[in-house]
Order: sequence, then structure tokens, then C-alpha cells
Amino acid sequence: MKRLLPWASYLIFIPLMLFVTVACGSLSLLVSLWDKSGRQQHAIAQLWAKLMLGIALSPMKVVNPQNLHLGRAAVFASNHLSYMDTPALFGSLPFQFRILANHYLFKIPFIGWHLTRSGQVPIDQSSMRSMVAGLMRGVATLKSGMPLLIFPDGGRSSDGHIHQFLQGAAFMAIKAQVPLVPLALVGTYELLPMHTYHLAPRPLMLVACDPIETTGMTTKDAEALTNRLMDAIAVEYYRHSKLVQPESVPENQAKIPSSQL
Repeated sequence: MKRLLPWASYLIFIPLMLFVTVACGSLSLLVSLWDKSGRQQHAIAQLWAKLMLGIALSPMKVVNPQNLHLGRAAVFASNHLSYMDTPALFGSLPFQFRILANHYLFKIPFIGWHLTRSGQVPIDQSSMRSMVAGLMRGVATLKSGMPLLIFPDGGRSSDGHIHQFLQGAAFMAIKAQVPLVPLALVGTYELLPMHTYHLAPRPLMLVACDPIETTGMTTKDAEALTNRLMDAIAVEYYRHSKLVQPESVPENQAKIPSSQL
């Protein structure tokens, strides 16, 4: 479908999305007063996600859904393409989880209130020390039995391609000795790329790849595990995307040296 006219996005779709976000954020804040497990707040987040996808006229399809039903804590790692990635994932993953999110999101009204009250995990990428501290909070979440979602590329792709992954997802999976599940998200870049708010509705796809066991691994294996994760996501992403896979993976400027993990 061709990109919607600017006036339609700004006068209809964006205001509807803002209304849904404010309404669900307020409801989540209210529910948090008695919902200590976060289950009800997560259900509200899933409702928000499905409403956002509905407003965007972009249905989700999940491929290999059996790989999502592990029955235990795991790190779920997805490529990051768009602001619509979070609704796509919250609307697709059929279980309660926490998300490792950039700390600045916790300062945004309604969204930040939900993130804080529902126990999501902030990470500050401004320094190596604060970044590792955030990863250790993620490890604690995993050891408590709660699955964790992360975008290992550290930020949205500006060109729709997969860039070099950071080692945080592998580090947390290894430290907690839980599986690492690659998730290939397709279509959200075309739906809403960076630097625009003009929607181009389309079907979206989430491919759940085979889980990677980390039992017996140490943090010395983080780099190799990160490359394995990236390869698994890239294979499925470029298989279903209209983009042509480049010969080499673009570097990520925020790379975490393995010596710091």
C-alpha cells in the first residue's frame, strides 16, 4: 500500500495512536497500584500493541511460533527497524516478559510511567559502566525467571539493513545460562522508517528462529554467540524482506568491547 497522505497520518493516525498510548498508560498506572506481579500491566501493554497495529492497518504474522513457547526464562533478541517494533513484538509474544529499554524512554510521560511501574529494565548507553550495570539488571531479571526482550543492535536501523550487533544479549544469556532466541522482524521499516511519521500500512512478519542454548558458555564466548545470533536473524530477515543483503555487515558505533564484559 502506498504511503498514506501526510494529512491522514498527522490528523488521524498519529492522534489515534497518542490517544491509545495515553489511555493505556493511565490504565496501566492505575492497575500498578495492586498488580505486584505485573501480569495485568503486561496484558494492558499487549492490548495497546494490538490497538496500535490495528490503527496502522498492519496485521502481524508469526512464523515458527513453537520457538516462542519455551516455558522458562530466555533472552529474546530482535532486529530494530522502527518505532513500530515495540508494538509488533508486544502484540506477538504470547507470554509475560520484560524489555531492556533505553533509559530516556523512562522519562516520557505515560510510556515512561508504564515502563517504570511494570518493572522494565532501563539501560544507559552513555558510558561503559552504566551500560554494564543495565545488563546486570537484565541478568537479575532472567535469574528471577522472567523472559527478557532486547534489541541487540542498540538502536533503529536508518536504512532498513541489519547492522553489527552489540554483545549485550549474548552476555546476559550467558551470565544467566538461559537460551538466546533470535527474532527476525520484517516490514516495520517500510511501515514507519526513521525521520518520518508517514505510515505505509502493510502486513508485518515475525520469524522466531531456533533457540540457541548457552549452557556451559562463558563471557569469552559472547562475541561468537553474538555473530551466531546476527547470522540467524539476517538469514530470515533477508529471506522475507525486499532488501538485498549487503556483502558485509555495517559497523555499529556503540560496540561493547568483549574485554569489558
